[in-house]
Amino acid sequence: MKLAVVGGGSTYTPELIDGFARLRDALPLEELVLIDPAADRLELIGGLAQRIFAKQGHPGKVSWTSDLDAGVDGASAVLLQLRVGGQAARNQDETWPLECGCVGQETTGAGGLAKALRTVPVVLDIAERVRRRNPDAWIVDFTNPVGIVTRALLTAGHRAVGLCNVAIGFQRKFAKLLDVAPEQVYLDHVGLNHLTWERGVRIGGPEGENVLPRLIAEHGEAIAADLHMPRTLVDRLGVVPSYYLRYFYEHDAVVRELKSKPSRAAEVAAIEKELLGLYGDPALDEKPELLSKRGGAFYSEAAVSLTSSLLGDTGDVQVVNTFNKGTLPFLPDDAVIEVPAAVGAGGATPLPVAPLEPLYAGLTSHVTAYEHLALRAALLGADVGEKAGRRAVFEALLAHPLIGQIEYADQLTDALIAHNREHLAWA
Repeated sequence: MKLAVVGGGSTYTPELIDGFARLRDALPLEELVLIDPAADRLELIGGLAQRIFAKQGHPGKVSWTSDLDAGVDGASAVLLQLRVGGQAARNQDETWPLECGCVGQETTGAGGLAKALRTVPVVLDIAERVRRRNPDAWIVDFTNPVGIVTRALLTAGHRAVGLCNVAIGFQRKFAKLLDVAPEQVYLDHVGLNHLTWERGVRIGGPEGENVLPRLIAEHGEAIAADLHMPRTLVDRLGVVPSYYLRYFYEHDAVVRELKSKPSRAAEVAAIEKELLGLYGDPALDEKPELLSKRGGAFYSEAAVSLTSSLLGDTGDVQVVNTFNKGTLPFLPDDAVIEVPAAVGAGGATPLPVAPLEPLYAGLTSHVTAYEHLALRAALLGADVGEKAGRRAVFEALLAHPLIGQIEYADQLTDALIAHNREHLAWA
């Protein structure tokens, strides 16, 4: 089995490599190819990947290339973890929205829209080239904003499933609090990517005992601290929101906080510089502890589980991003939702979920409408002209619940275009 990783020069990659090495029985790789235009990074990370495989006794071959077509040729699955524009573009996404008093973040709000506009065309080009080389290959998308990118892939007819590490992160944290094995914890996880709620935590499977009330009662302080939200909110809701809900539930406080400190992109850039120095050490043969500060916890376990299920036709249940298909009846069938799904050779089939309460359904509907408009803006070609492109960006921003005012949408549209002109076909 051959697997390819597009964006293999990411400093995340050793986390993924470590998972492939540890979980080789679940995903028996014969060849792993790292693909990235940054040849210098590939050399460092590819060498470390080889050493990690060797130390853990993995018999698979690790190679790397900047040639996308050659790299994906013959791959059974292709993982996407790219960042168009790098940390410099992320830093812009996280800072210029703050000038208008709006959250600066790489996956939601105006910054998230900017990332979607840069990313969707690139990902669709990659996916089309994968399809030409190997039409049966699966695409596993970890590239943010996952919901919008996955919807673009699925709408274009690609064999794709979106993946996020939020659900597996909650599963692991709850398992530790409950002192049970992670595989015993089943989450009633529902919503959109980076807009989800844990409405139940069940032991043993979807019909098991719901221990969420006990978890909140006994460990509410620790859970709230991880979310950076008040314990009283968790108690009042009786559910555990994703920490990304903080951007919605405490918007103004978050804006004040973000204005008072360096951007997360700046922090990550400093961590990446140090990591790349470590990766160049020929004696290093394991992922360094510093990598835990980079983010993406448990990404490797989630990626291995999803890929092995797709290729092994296991039919087991995992939280993924896929078409709604009536699962949440108040959303269009082609909306992409994040819920538990049965995963096999035919893709991901969402499992039935209990009706979503109005408190959550309203925000989910609102953000889904924004994502529809964001994807429409991202798909505009060069022939539409800047006027039509600007209107599409403006409408997406006006529809976003974190913006929604004409003055802000106008200002943010101008700023988005100014900072991303080189990536917009119509600008």
